[in-house]
Amino acid sequence: MSTTTAKKAPADIGFIGMLRWAWRQLTTMRSALILLLILALAAIPGSLLPQRIQDPAKVTQFIEDNPGIGPVLDAVQLFDVYASVWFAAIYILLMISLVGCIVPRSRQHWKAMRQAPPRAPRRMTRLPGYQAFTASGTAEDLLTAAEARLRKLGYRTTRHGNAVAAERGYLRETGNLLFHLSLLGVTVTMAVSALVGYSGQRILVEGDTFTNSLVAYDSFEPGSYFSADRLDDYRLRLDSFDASFDGTAAGNQFGQPRSFEAEVTTIQGDAETARTLRVNEPIRIDGSRVYLTGNGYAPDITVRDGEGNVTYSGPVVFLPQDGVYTSRGVVKVPDAAPDQLGFIGILLPTAAQNSEGELVSQFAELRNPYLVMNVFAGDLGLDSGIAQSVYELDTDGLDQLAAADGQPLQLYLKPGETAELPDGLGSVELTDIKRYVALDIRHDPTQGVMLVCTVLLLIGLGLSLFIPRRRMWVRATDEDGEVSAEVGALARSEDPRVAQAAESLAVELNNSPSRKA
Repeated sequence: MSTTTAKKAPADIGFIGMLRWAWRQLTTMRSALILLLILALAAIPGSLLPQRIQDPAKVTQFIEDNPGIGPVLDAVQLFDVYASVWFAAIYILLMISLVGCIVPRSRQHWKAMRQAPPRAPRRMTRLPGYQAFTASGTAEDLLTAAEARLRKLGYRTTRHGNAVAAERGYLRETGNLLFHLSLLGVTVTMAVSALVGYSGQRILVEGDTFTNSLVAYDSFEPGSYFSADRLDDYRLRLDSFDASFDGTAAGNQFGQPRSFEAEVTTIQGDAETARTLRVNEPIRIDGSRVYLTGNGYAPDITVRDGEGNVTYSGPVVFLPQDGVYTSRGVVKVPDAAPDQLGFIGILLPTAAQNSEGELVSQFAELRNPYLVMNVFAGDLGLDSGIAQSVYELDTDGLDQLAAADGQPLQLYLKPGETAELPDGLGSVELTDIKRYVALDIRHDPTQGVMLVCTVLLLIGLGLSLFIPRRRMWVRATDEDGEVSAEVGALARSEDPRVAQAAESLAVELNNSPSRKA
């Protein structure tokens, strides 16, 4: 007759039990480290893809150039990574995990620091650090010398009968907690910065002045609790911009940028201060930082209509398309008569013909500049109420002008030259070619707090990495006029020098002059 034993089904922990289990999993150090890794991985698209907060024009251009994948990336907020819902969710989970991990560990660490070192184990021979020796004198003298020596080495000591117990390295756990508290402080500070700070972008042409007001920014991203009344009162003038490129090197190094320097003047009240702005070297104005993020050429163009009236005059920002600053831009002239005019231009800083006879740029500096323009006439569509990009020309309501041979008209201009348009539509003149810079202006009132948190984070990391947590015991008994002694050492974490510490203490106690005396 056979019997079978039925297995018990696992108990149903219920909804509350499931929540407790999830909370325990979330508040482990392992989960905090995993979330920190996920947060770092989630930030990668923010450095690989253009972000609206930094350059809205590049985001628009990327979507237009990639009509298939661009809208999909935009739908999942990859062009707004740091303001996305999924990034915020990871961020909040990391904060909860850190708080849930730090609070109980801090309580336990506080209790451990107030407790006396534990008694010596019965069999110290099993410890990773162990030494035994016999010495002259008394056990009391040896234990007294051991206690004094251990205190000198930074141990907390206590006497348990015929043994001294000692422990050191509490700063290791203190550093660990300080590291995680500082990491939490950095996380919270970043969140507060996003709420009360702001960032804005502005393209500034040589000779122009930027006034720090909302209407003067090309794009502006305020924090949720930002007030325009907190904008610092200053002006910034771009006096000149100098970019140098390597024109002597061979191979891939030819034409590589070597330096970008913008000479600017900051104006606060009646005081003017000359400064130099470089890449990764921002200038500070009150609580704001001004970064140099880009540069290019701005051809100064003058357009006259068929009646000889100047209908457009001024520099036009052209966007670089490659490493030799082949730049593209458009000019829209809605006031021209009898027809509105539009121009699509390509600027070649150092124009030359390639092997196929095409006109291309070979170098980024203005050594042989040419402006090549296609001309359109008709309705620019600016009165339709639909917003248009200043870097694109909508040709739906326009007709491209043709040359005498019937081919599309192309104008080739060098600085100082003027070209007449057919059919009495006027003329266009390339007056000059100026430089422009792209500025990123950020205001973050939490910088001081962030610095403190970062310094404390590094201190905590150093303490947790380089301070060993170690326990030591010295047991001594009197036997036939001699002292039989044992020294044991145990590390609370990885410590390759624990055996050496036990040996060193044994040698010192055996040769201690004060004990022999």
